[in-house]
Formats: sequence, C-alpha cells, structure tokens
Amino acid sequence: MKKKGTALVISAGLLLAACGGGQPKDTLAQKKETLDSLKKVQQKINDDIARLQDDIAKLDTTATTQKSALVSVDTLIAGNFTHYIDLQGKVEAVNISYVTPRNGGGQVKALYITKGQEVHKGQLLLKLDDVLQQQSLKAAQQQVASAQALADNYADVYRRRKNLFDQGIGTEVQLNADKTAMDNSQSQLKQAQAQLKSAQEQLDFTNVYSDVNGVAEDVNVRVGEIFTASAPTPQIKIVNTTDLKVTAQVPENYLTKVNVGDNVVINFPDINKTITAKISIAGKVIDPNSRSFYIEVHLPADKDLRPNQIANVKIQDYTAANALSVPVNTLQTDDKGKFVYAAVNTNGKLVAKKKPITIGQAYGDKVQVLSGLEAGDNIITEGFQGLYDGQPLTIGR
Repeated sequence: MKKKGTALVISAGLLLAACGGGQPKDTLAQKKETLDSLKKVQQKINDDIARLQDDIAKLDTTATTQKSALVSVDTLIAGNFTHYIDLQGKVEAVNISYVTPRNGGGQVKALYITKGQEVHKGQLLLKLDDVLQQQSLKAAQQQVASAQALADNYADVYRRRKNLFDQGIGTEVQLNADKTAMDNSQSQLKQAQAQLKSAQEQLDFTNVYSDVNGVAEDVNVRVGEIFTASAPTPQIKIVNTTDLKVTAQVPENYLTKVNVGDNVVINFPDINKTITAKISIAGKVIDPNSRSFYIEVHLPADKDLRPNQIANVKIQDYTAANALSVPVNTLQTDDKGKFVYAAVNTNGKLVAKKKPITIGQAYGDKVQVLSGLEAGDNIITEGFQGLYDGQPLTIGR
C-alpha cells in the first residue's frame, strides 16, 4: 500500500512538472489551458488520496481512530420555493392636477394656499384681477334691466291691442305691428341675458379652483405676478396622495415572464414596511434606451406612503410546492457536477456522505434541489470544507 501511494505521488509530481515546468507560455489561451490541466490533475490527486485514505482505514487494523470533523447540520424539510425578479421602483401619484387659468389668466390679487397644504376639490386657490370683468358685468346687468323694461312695455301694449281687437276695435295691421315689436323686444332681452351670462362667466374665471383632492406640491406664483397657462413650468401642482402606484422598469429578457396579475412583494425601506399586491399594468413596448418595459402596481391607501418614495419590488416569476432547497454556500463542484455533504449513520457511526445533486432555480441564499436528496436528509451546513467521504463526524452547534 505504501508503494502504491509513493508511486501515485511521484506520477503526480511528474505530471505537474510536465504541465507547469519549462518555459512559461506566452499567450492568455495557453496559460488558461495550462491552468485547466493543473486543476484536473489536482482534482484527480485529491480523489485518489481520499480513496487511499478510505482503503487504509478499512485494511489497517492497527491504525488509530480517524480524526472526527466538527460540523453543523440542518434537516431538509420540503416546502415552497419561490423565485423573484428584484427591481427598484418608486411611488407615484395616480392623479396629478396642473392648475391653469381658464381664460388666459391675469394678475394675481389674492393667494389662498401655500406649498404642502392639503386642498379639496372645489377649493378656491387664488383670485385674479377682476376690475374689467366687474365693469362688464355691471354694464350687462344694466342692459338686461333696460331690455326687460322695454320687453315688458311692448308686451303690455300688445296685450291691450289684443283686447281691443277682440272687441272689434282696431285693425289687424296694428295688432301684427305690436306683436312684431313685442317679439323683437323679447329677442333683445334674450341677447342681453346671454351677454350677462357671459360677463358672469368671465368674472368667475378670475376665481381659480382645485379640480381634485390632494396636496399643493408646487405653488410657484405670488400676489402681483401673472398667472398664465403659457408659463414654462406649472405654477400650481396638486397631487392626490391617497391614490398611489408603484412603477418600475423590467429588463426585456423577462418580457414573457411578467404579466398583469402576477404577485408582487413591495418593500419600502425608509419606513420599514412591506406589502403584497398584483401587477395592474405591464407594458408591451421595449424602451430602446434602457431595454426595459414598464410595470405599474396600484397601492392601497396608506398614510405612510408618499409620492417619489423608493420601493424595492420583487416580482414572483417561479414557485414550486413541496420543494427541497439547500444553502448556496454548501454547494461544491467536482468533475461529475454539483454535490453536498450529508451526515449519515453507518454501522452506528455518524460519517460524511457525498451526495451528487441536480439543482434548479436559485434565489437569495437558497438553491432548489431537483434530485439527489430527500426530505429528512441531514445536510452539513458548517464544517463541510475539506471533508471526505466516510469521515467521522461530531455534531456541533
């Protein structure tokens, strides 16, 4: 047995010398090739050493007890395994109102709100100069009064003429002339009333009201300034903070995996709050600059949420029931693939057992195991580095 081990070491040394000795190779590809060769030799040597140690332990009856490794284990339990797409989004208001004057605007005479103030729909926000509108209204009112008096007079004349005509007094020509005069006065009255209504509307336009409930996020106008629809930036902005949504951009490679109705977990780190919701809108157009598409998640009413808050969005794109999973850091790799070490009872002794496995999705610090393990297996989670198959174990913490 000693001769066999010596021969192995010598042959390994010769092979290492053959791969790594001599003049260093110049190209990157050559160096990578040499490194891959050395790794394969090293893996073979480690496997041969493990087999020899196992053979020696079985054949050498005079050998002392193998050194026990101190490890920690976790028992596998089947459960739900879920994979998420992690994104960063932000909170936005569904309803935003940019307040503008309805008739060109004018000079601000009174301002009734300040930035950050809560407002309700129909609340008076500011008052524009209304001198001209007041004069037009007064003139229209006087015109209506004159037209009304004239119409009443012609109506009375026609009524009297009609009574006389019915008694056989007067001519039909006179009756028709009085009726025409009455009709014309009525038409003039209606025109005056229309002008009065228009003058009243013009006066009302000098009062600027809020169209929505919300908070005055921007108030960029002061008394004496001109409030106009042609301002380069919105002068008054009202945001409804009770109707909010979270928006995020999803990389285009998830286009077929993300759909309306998918479950979403949203965390707001600033307020340490997490909620679950569903995707309400999923865009179908890829942004050519960011190579992503838009999603929107409607939020329930919450006094702690504010527009422009940061939101960590996790979209569930995969889930498996009764699945097994192990910590990612317990995975090891050899020339045959992935494996983990489990603690098994052999002949009354607890020893390490190498378990080749097939893995699936990975999320966070867990990876799904598709085959190679069963519920109830005791997976070594600490102390697995440097273990070999059959090594005695001592369970620690």
